[in-house]
Amino acid sequence: MSTEATTGSSATLDTQSNGLEVRQKALQEELRELIDVVGPAPLVDLLLERAFQLNATDIHIDPNKEGLRVRLRVDGMLHDVLQLPKKLTAQVISRLKIMAGMDITERRAAQDGHISKSVIKHQRDIRVGGGPTIYGERLVLRLMPDEQSFTRLDELGFEPEQLEKVQKLVEIPYGVFLSVGPVGSGKSTTVYSALTKRNRPTESVVTIEDPVERQMEGINQIQIDAKIGFTFVKCLRGVLRQDPDVMMVGEIRDPETAQIAVRAGLTGVTVLSTLHANDSLAVIDVFREFGVSPMFIVDALKCIIAQRLIRKICPHCREEYTPDAAAVAALKLSDAEAAATKLVRGKGCDHCFSTGYSGRTGVFEVLTFSSELRQAILGADGKVDLRSVAVQSGLLTLEDAARRKVLRGETTVEELLQLQTAIVD
Repeated sequence: MSTEATTGSSATLDTQSNGLEVRQKALQEELRELIDVVGPAPLVDLLLERAFQLNATDIHIDPNKEGLRVRLRVDGMLHDVLQLPKKLTAQVISRLKIMAGMDITERRAAQDGHISKSVIKHQRDIRVGGGPTIYGERLVLRLMPDEQSFTRLDELGFEPEQLEKVQKLVEIPYGVFLSVGPVGSGKSTTVYSALTKRNRPTESVVTIEDPVERQMEGINQIQIDAKIGFTFVKCLRGVLRQDPDVMMVGEIRDPETAQIAVRAGLTGVTVLSTLHANDSLAVIDVFREFGVSPMFIVDALKCIIAQRLIRKICPHCREEYTPDAAAVAALKLSDAEAAATKLVRGKGCDHCFSTGYSGRTGVFEVLTFSSELRQAILGADGKVDLRSVAVQSGLLTLEDAARRKVLRGETTVEELLQLQTAIVD
């Protein structure tokens, strides 16, 4: 293939944008043209390049009867890109596994790998997970954030009163600062943003991660390795003997990690971490199940941030409309408020894959322990509704934070309804 032809092929996605279907076809044509001429290696390289350009967070490569189904996750949604024929399956999978340092002879067990930015000549690393299915090996590639760009706390989507509270609490000289939510809710981004604020020459800052997602200047970052017994717990105990001021634990996964983190927070260390929990109040139940006493919970946990990511309305195809009865009910508007309210949605255009959305923002619930909530937790006998107590003490819930974004024209009622369903589930 000539250089001119290759350049023309590579420019297809940049010059031809007529919605999601056209972009899919354009990328498919690029890949097919390359594979017909030069083989699977440039095909894989171009797929990775285009995924970065489209700000995808994941690439799913799933085997089926016909071959390999390739999808990209953009703004939290998976989009079909290509169906590769069976004859290319082994070559494409092997190419990716070699790049990720995985065992290409092992096809019966799950494996994890890592594609370094130096391999793909890009500023971002890729985490690879694979395993067997009835049709062959499946690979999922997680495109890691650019380690050179960090999001500030005021760019994440906090409401003004939430942001003011978080910025104060992240400066606490001791205690535990948690970000909680399901997989893909932006927990790590929030913790890194808080960590960036504490990254100063006057403090000793250490992270314990699995894996290290972003490299940060001025911070001691530790990669655990369970294969040799270097676990979160062992690393935590070692780090606590090294006079840290701030310690970030990638995730609290078990009772022992939780108890050590709490004790560290009570003895003069600021501990930043993440946890899988549905909302902020659910953390209390999780820590109880981990064997942490209620007194330690209310004394050690200084801030719990529950979060989700919702899609933002595309700025290029915004349109106003009058809310219908369902939207009025979802937003809890009075008749007078409904009559005066105009909502916004995206029509779909060349810039947003014809979805009406472009980019995502966070929705947050920031819990601190008021005296009323402390008393409710310490005296809880199963009959106290902790959420009601927290709301009465000023907690802005995830749903109410999302409603504000809908009314401001940042997102849609549909995103609010999806959030509500996810929280209930």
